[in-house]
Formats: sequence, C-alpha cells, structure tokens
Amino acid sequence: MKLIALKVLISGVILLIISYLALFLVVKLVPSLAEQYYDPMFSLEGSKSWMFFIHPFIISFALAWFWKRFKSLFHGNWIMRGIEVGLFYGLIAILPSMWMIYSAFNVTLVMVLSWGIYGITQAVIAAIISARLNP
Repeated sequence: MKLIALKVLISGVILLIISYLALFLVVKLVPSLAEQYYDPMFSLEGSKSWMFFIHPFIISFALAWFWKRFKSLFHGNWIMRGIEVGLFYGLIAILPSMWMIYSAFNVTLVMVLSWGIYGITQAVIAAIISARLNP
C-alpha cells in the first residue's frame, strides 16, 4: 500500500506540474484554442475549483491500481510497458469520454482533440512512472 501511495504522490505532483506547463504552452502556442476557455462554461470560480488541482492524483491512482493489477500482461522494458499501458488506458477510458463530451456539449472538435491528446499524454506519463517504480 505504501508503494501505491508513493507512486500516486510522485505521479500526481509530476502531472500537476505538467498541467501548469501545458496551460501556459497552449496560451503561447495556440491562442485561438486558449480563447475558447474564456467561455463562462469553463469558470474555475466557485466550490468546484479544487477539483482541477486533484485530477492528476486521480489519474495517477487509476494508473497505479491498473499497473499493479495488470502489469504481468505487458512485456518489454519499463518505458515501453508504461507507454503501452498509458495508450491502452487512453483507448478504454479517454477516447469514450471525449466522444461523449463532443456529442453532448457545445465544444469544438479541436478542443476535444486537445483534451484527448492531453489525457493520453498524462496517462502515458503516469504509467511510465508506475512501471519505473514497480517493475
């Protein structure tokens, strides 16, 4: 249990830092995409703003649990195993979520694609960390 908690903490902190960096990069590199976040639908004010800051830890927990349960099914070195697990997670968790968001909410395809790429990137990073800390 200590190992899972350590992986979740390490992965979560790394993903939180990457989240901030990605936010600044989007503003600098793709300002048209960043402008879409000025819609009132994306307000971070209020009682739910803390949820944004814990999402990296939720993803880290999910990937740490998944890794502990299914790591024997993946082969190769720890980097390749982490990439494969992250992509697998993206296929079964992120892709369907993005499909539902795009079909149900008034968001652009570019925004949903950026979320999907971002989510899969987070999953791969968290899975690589899990593979490295618990080969």
